[in-house]
Parts: sequence; structure tokens; C-alpha cells
Amino acid sequence: MAATSLEMMLIANQYYQKKVQHIKWIKKIGLEHAVLITIILLAATISIMAVSSSDNPIYQRNGFRLVGFEFNLKALWFNIGTFFGFFLQFLIMYLCGYLLFLINSRLLVSKILKEKGLLIYLLALSTTIALLYPLLAQLLISLPINTVFGRSIFETNPFELENAFGAFAIMLISLPVVLALQWGKQNNKILSLEKEKSQHELDLLKQQLNPHFFFNTLNNLYALSLQKSDKTPESILQLSELMRYTIYKGQEKTVKLSQEIDYVNDYIQLQQIRLRKTLHFEFDQQVENDQIDIAPLLLIVFIENAFKHGIEPAEDAATLKLSLITTDDLLSFKCENSFDPEELNKTRGIGLDNLKKRLELLYPNRYTLHITTIGNIFKAELKLQLT
Repeated sequence: MAATSLEMMLIANQYYQKKVQHIKWIKKIGLEHAVLITIILLAATISIMAVSSSDNPIYQRNGFRLVGFEFNLKALWFNIGTFFGFFLQFLIMYLCGYLLFLINSRLLVSKILKEKGLLIYLLALSTTIALLYPLLAQLLISLPINTVFGRSIFETNPFELENAFGAFAIMLISLPVVLALQWGKQNNKILSLEKEKSQHELDLLKQQLNPHFFFNTLNNLYALSLQKSDKTPESILQLSELMRYTIYKGQEKTVKLSQEIDYVNDYIQLQQIRLRKTLHFEFDQQVENDQIDIAPLLLIVFIENAFKHGIEPAEDAATLKLSLITTDDLLSFKCENSFDPEELNKTRGIGLDNLKKRLELLYPNRYTLHITTIGNIFKAELKLQLT
């Protein structure tokens, strides 16, 4: 018997998980309110059927009535007072069961079972039923419908164990639903906290990214001013555009790939102006659709790292090779640059570390990032699953 009850509880719990909790209106108003609305509708429906079938002799049995499956709006209109009388009594009857459901949900399961364990929960459950069932039974016995519909719906003695079994059955049947409800609330709370934590971490990473880029651009501007280059005004304007993109577009969730490519090209052009050494630069682009959406300021991190730790410190000519290949659902970006092997043992700043964290937050399980060094070539390859 115990095994059968447990199986029924598990089946009910699984049904709730797969069916009930995914219904949009239940998720919106909450399960407890959904149960209350269902009770009200059930009481109203049975009351309408009772009034509709009241004059039908088929449902008359030796001085008491049966509720027939009939819906007669005319009979309802002429017996509206009787309808409200029935409705109020049926509603009280069902609300007694709803009270037990609430006690089980809000107190016995959420407080006692969760904090004290199964044994204390069973003792508290038995005590609650022992205290409440005579009171609720006495209330239900006093309702006129107790003798109108059937010889006696409830036993005339409020202390009958049958009434206690009824209360216990309500608690038992509602337990898997209550457990699922508690699990759903806890799971939603955990998901909400994880989302807030991820967003907070992402905001912090963006705040770190902007100063990092800002210091780099200031260095660029300072170098140009020392050279007294005729291109200084144009470069200042380019820096302004780059900063505007970083500050405003960098705060958006996504940008068009074409915008990110333009940003990369402008940055490289500005860097080449101030370099005194030869830079062998290649940028291979095989882009099917430059209007796909990606997170902003991802590609630039590789290029910033290449200039800061490979190209700028180089004493002779340096190389930078970029490759961008995209389809509608996949982006592949490669960055290869020459570097001094001694630089490998030095810190590379926060750029690549932040990039890895951003990728984990923005593209979890949808990206691969490989960083390798062969001789004096530093190679980074990023693949993003866009859909």
C-alpha cells in the first residue's frame, strides 16, 4: 500500500513537472491561485447543474436529490437565489480542502519538512489533522446540502475516523503538487540569482574593458603628438569615433558584424599610422552575411593584445595576419602575430582574461578558443556558434 501511494505521488509529481508548470496562465498567476480559481469554477458548475436538474424527476430519490449533468439557463434564471445558496455551500465545502492544502504547502512542507525532516513532518501532519478534522467536519455537517444531496454526504459524528481519512487523503494527494511547487519556486529563485550574478559580472567586465581601451588610445594620441604628424587631427577624429563606438555600442547586447569589422579596420589603420617599423598586415575576409549579430568588442581584444605585446615591442618588422570566416550560424576568427618569446612570460593585461569570461557569460557551450605559440608566432583562434 505504501509503495503504491509513493508511486502515485511520483507520477503526479512528474505530471506536474511536464504538463502543469509549463501552462502559461498557471505560471503567471501561481499554482495556489490557480487551484483557488478552479475550486470557485467547480463550485459554480456543480451549483448550476444542481439547479438545472432540480425539477427533473429522474434525479429525485426518496426525498433527496441527485445532481444531474444538465445546464439549463432558464432554470438558473428563475432559481438564482437557490443557485447562490448552493454555490456558497459547495464553495465552503471545497475551501475546507483548500485550507488543508494551504497548511500543507505554506507550513508543513515549506517549513517543517524542509527544515526538520520527514519524521517531524509526519508527526506535524498527524497533529494538524487530529486538531482540525473535527472542526471542519462539524462545519460541513451543519450545511443544508449535507441532507439535500444524498442521505448524508458526511458522517453525522464529526469525530468519525472517516472524516480524518478524508483530510489525510487531501494532504497526501496534494503533497507531490506542493513539493513540485516548492521546487519550482526554489529553482526559479536560483535561476534569477544566477542571471543577476551573470549580468553583474558582465557589467564589471565591460567597465574594465573601457578603461583598458582608453589608456591604449591615449598612448596612441600621445605618440602622434610627439611625431608632430600632419595626420594628427584625422587621427584624433578616428580616436573619437573609436571611443564613441566603445562607450555606446559596447554597452549594447549585440551589434552588426559589419560595424565590428569597420571598428577593427579603423583601429588597425590608426595603429599603423604611429608605427615606425614595418608591419606586414593581412586581413582575409570571407563573410557571407555581414548583418549577423554578435556581441560587441570581441574581435578587437585579439588585435589589441597583438599590438601591445607583439608588434609594438618588436625591434624589427612585425607581422599581423587576420582571418574572418562566417556563415549565418558560425563565426571563425584567427589572429596571428609575431612576438618576442620573452614577452610570453610577462603579463598580457586583462584583455584576454576578460574575453574568456565574457565568452563564458555570453556564449556558454557555444564557443571554442584556442591560443597557441609556435616559435615567435602567437596564434589565437575563436569559433562562435551564433544560433
